[in-house]
This record gives sequence, C-alpha cells and structure tokens, in this order.
Amino acid sequence: MPPFTVLHVCLGNICRSPMAERLLALAVRERLARRPAAEAADVDRLVHSHSAGTGGWHAGEEMNPPAARQVRSRGGDVDDFGARKLRSEHIDAADLVLTATADQQEYVVALRPDAADRTFVLGEFGRLLPTVDATVLPPVTDPPDPDAVHARGSALVAAVAAARHGSSPLPGDDLDDPWGRGDQCFSRVADEIEEAVQPLAAVLLP
Repeated sequence: MPPFTVLHVCLGNICRSPMAERLLALAVRERLARRPAAEAADVDRLVHSHSAGTGGWHAGEEMNPPAARQVRSRGGDVDDFGARKLRSEHIDAADLVLTATADQQEYVVALRPDAADRTFVLGEFGRLLPTVDATVLPPVTDPPDPDAVHARGSALVAAVAAARHGSSPLPGDDLDDPWGRGDQCFSRVADEIEEAVQPLAAVLLP
C-alpha cells in the first residue's frame, strides 16, 4: 500500500506538473529534515510524488528550462525527469490526484470516475486544506512509518473531499499555463504551487 502517492497532472507534463512533482518532494524532504530520527532517503518511501500530462506531445522530454530553473532555485532536484502521457494505471495507483486546471480534473474523472473523490485542482485542494482539523487525522510516529503516513494521507484526502461538499472548483484555483512565457510567470506559478504543496507536506509529516 505505501508510499502515499500523489499524481500531478497538467497538459504536456513539462511545466506545471513537473514543478508540482518536484516541489512537493522538496517540501517532504524539508519536513523530514526537522525530524532527527528521519533520513532524506525516506522521502520516496513515505510520499511518492510523480506527474503526467493529458497530452503526449512531449513524451520523454526534460522539464521545460524555465520550470527547471524554478525548481533548482528553490532547492529542488530536476534530475531523471521525463515527460509522459497520463495513463489509467497512473490514476488507479494514486492516493491523491492534483491537476493544474479544472479541465484536467474533468479529464481525469472522465477517464476514471472512481477517482472523483481523490482528484482536485491543485489550487482547490490548497484552498480547502486549512478547513480540515488535522488533530483528528491518524498520528505519525518518529521516525515516520510508511503505513502511518499512508493512513494519515488517505484520511486527509477523505476529509478534503468532504469539505468540498460536491462544489466545483473556483476560477482562481487554476494554474496559468506558463509555457512560452517569461521567468516572471514561471516564478508566480511556482509560488502558487508551493502555497499548496508545502501545507500538504506539513500535514502529512507534522
């Protein structure tokens, strides 16, 4: 069952979802650094962050250079990344699916209707996360145990889904597509990604 698996989805899998993939991994690594008994090598054993695109035009390509610059400048790692097209099995294996836009959320749910309660627009998830009472979630030991982190993450996703109450994402929940735009746009989008993934990591590893 473990690790707790987060799938990030955007259009071509070279800008937004790769930044989200690597910035969540960075946030988890930074949380582990605050736990003396944990090790950096535990990151992927506890939380597996990966990504895919609804289109396969860029399959096999590296992260878009300005996206990679944002990840590196924030302390993240861009090595061994290769874009890929979203497949049904990626969704099936994910405990949480975070999309860049509402259109991509609809694409995921159309492909796998049973994933509706664990699929959110990233901004939507970040907006709803503070409404969840984290004190009622399953605890995480020190050093963190993969089963405990998975149980906590699964309970968190269910709580955020309940907080959604069947409502639709707001227009402001979408991430702008920065492809072909300047570093300033990529920086703003990366900031918005961090605003969601850093609190997620904080709840998973309190």
